[in-house]
Amino acid sequence: MSTNKMMYAAFVVVALVTACAEQYSETYNIHGTSSVSVLDGSKLYLKVLTGADLKSIDSCEVVHGDFGFTGQLDSTHLAMLSIRDGGMPLVIEKGDIKVTIDKTGNKVSGTPMNEKLYEYIDKHIQLENQREELGRKEAQMIFDGIDERTIATTLSAENDRLLMQLDSLETGFILANLDNVLGPCAFQLLTSSYPYPVLTPQIEEIMGKATDRFKNDHYVKEYYSKAKEILARMKGEIDDETAAETDAATE
Repeated sequence: MSTNKMMYAAFVVVALVTACAEQYSETYNIHGTSSVSVLDGSKLYLKVLTGADLKSIDSCEVVHGDFGFTGQLDSTHLAMLSIRDGGMPLVIEKGDIKVTIDKTGNKVSGTPMNEKLYEYIDKHIQLENQREELGRKEAQMIFDGIDERTIATTLSAENDRLLMQLDSLETGFILANLDNVLGPCAFQLLTSSYPYPVLTPQIEEIMGKATDRFKNDHYVKEYYSKAKEILARMKGEIDDETAAETDAATE
């Protein structure tokens, strides 16, 4: 797996276990299969975020490639299925949830939000794979004797096109899921790639169209407030003492 994809997968796991919840009262039923033989006999844990901590709500053992969870929660949760040193996100919601683990990738299906989530993840990874292919394409173009200026112009245009598609995919997915558990999680996935909270045109577009429910999500609200504070500090509109007082007042 490439570095980009591993980073993306890591961001997904972090993002999805910190989402908000939707009220419901249903039994969840998760059935999983694994074709990865080393997982046989392994203990798997189903975890949700409680406060600031990940809490295991259920566990099971992989037996001959099969495993499962069942139980009840008072809300729809985005959770993490902990697998050895890694994990995969899933939505605990009404219905029969199917988890598939194999060497080519992991997938959750069977219920509406899980289908929507993994369709988004698959599309994101596909676009990132296409960006990775540009490096191999450059090597082939050099081998074919194409001049450097033509190579740079061609590949730059392709990279810009793919970045625009990623931007459109991310923004569209968040805006389409502002009022359910997926929107805030995708926002955290998006912003996790930044070294510190920043306000990009993409984020400003999202926040300009966001609903009150989305804006009041804990992570979204905290990120946006901190990003505005950092921007104001960079512009000299506030100093560190004022920022510290503001932080203390909001704690």
